Amino acid sequence: MTGATKPLNPRGTKYERVDFPVFEFPVVGKARYNYTTGEALGRFLAGLKEGRILGTYCNKCGRVFVPPRMYCSYCFREVDGWVEAKDEGVVVTAVMSYISATRARLEKPVAVGVIKLDIPGRQFDDHFFPGIMHYICGATEEDVKSMRIFGAKVKAKWKPYEQRTGSITDIECFELVRP
Repeated sequence: MTGATKPLNPRGTKYERVDFPVFEFPVVGKARYNYTTGEALGRFLAGLKEGRILGTYCNKCGRVFVPPRMYCSYCFREVDGWVEAKDEGVVVTAVMSYISATRARLEKPVAVGVIKLDIPGRQFDDHFFPGIMHYICGATEEDVKSMRIFGAKVKAKWKPYEQRTGSITDIECFELVRP
């Protein structure tokens, strides 16, 4: 083979410090904008304000989407209807985060994970399930590091009704259900 060369380092390139130019832009005023949620997300957010987790389902492939979608991304067809998920489920995966949702450094880390939600009358495998990513309260750093949290039962901790705004933050977190 002529012309073929072996890479110098097959495991990657050695890290080099490179100084990139930094651009700074002065902040002028505050940007304000409106975003139209559409039917699916709008109904989902309205449900959260009422203390309900809504999703949509496709009869052809059996998938349930939370947050909801109007079209099945697997069958490429319109979904068949709406379903309400319980506000409880099991932790599929979790990490400890040292950075807040606003990108500020946290003094104490918080657990964040994917929750596989329960939907009455429906069964799901470990790969395709209705799930939501959220904070997990009551989990320790050791619970996450040892992976004891995986498969743990959790239940949504809702804000008081008068404080809800129709946002994912209407669920403060998912609390571990200790036996």
